[in-house]
Amino acid sequence: MIKYKINILEELKKAGYPSTRIRREKIMGESMVQKLRTGNTSINLNSLEPVCRILHCQPGDLVEWVEEE
Repeated sequence: MIKYKINILEELKKAGYPSTRIRREKIMGESMVQKLRTGNTSINLNSLEPVCRILHCQPGDLVEWVEEE
């Protein structure tokens, strides 16, 4: 299964992008913010692009595959 390596919303907040700013500046939609908040990984790579741009990272820094038990 795919899971997030980090709390993306928390890291964005540390970088000066709390969820209110993300919504106000239309960096990502409400549904994407909700998916990040709940840990839902059913997203497309284009949705991670603004996160990677803001955090100066690669998609692999954000998500990982782990074997289900």
